[in-house]
Amino acid sequence: MRKASTKLVRESRFAAEVDVELIEERGGWSPYLSATDATRLDAMRKALRDGDLASAAKLGHVFELTPVSG
Repeated sequence: MRKASTKLVRESRFAAEVDVELIEERGGWSPYLSATDATRLDAMRKALRDGDLASAAKLGHVFELTPVSG
């Protein structure tokens, strides 16, 4: 069974939402990601770390985090 989900990736002052599918099966380490989705999350993390927002935007929704002073 596959279930749509959104993973949040945070690097430095950026965050991104990446759509993935969780794979649920009986037994084992369920739920888990496909190799393709895991690779896409790693690519997003690297793009955010490198400041490559154009590449990151192709993989998901990118946000810039702004601290709120109290």
